[in-house]
Amino acid sequence: MKSETTTPTGEFTLRLSATRRGARLARLLAVQQLHEWGVTGPAAEAAELVVAELASNAALHGRVPGRDFEVRMALDDDHVRIELSDTRGERRPLRVENPDEGGYGLLLVAALATTWGVKDRSVGKTVWATVPLVCQNRVSWPAPRLL
Repeated sequence: MKSETTTPTGEFTLRLSATRRGARLARLLAVQQLHEWGVTGPAAEAAELVVAELASNAALHGRVPGRDFEVRMALDDDHVRIELSDTRGERRPLRVENPDEGGYGLLLVAALATTWGVKDRSVGKTVWATVPLVCQNRVSWPAPRLL
């Protein structure tokens, strides 16, 4: 019996300072890399939003002064796996169904990714998400009401 394994066709890894500027740079460089891989349209926009949210969370909630966070993206045939690692293992994101203040970012990640989760590292944690290259779930926002 022949077993098949999927090997990523492209990888991108980057370490940045755990600051708002580092989170913004993570998003910008991820977008550039997605375009270099030929990922465009709704899939690229979904991946950009996921990177932006996870990088923002790493800079805000996972920050340890003097420590960086790491962005990793792996391109496969039908998805992009996005990983953000920080050094605050004790501050894990929680799945919240009805956030009262804040917490909407992970709902966005859940809507755009086919799956997401958290895994431990020797120091800290990694929050990961898998974004499909063909967007099947379209998030529709209600139209603004004019007064």
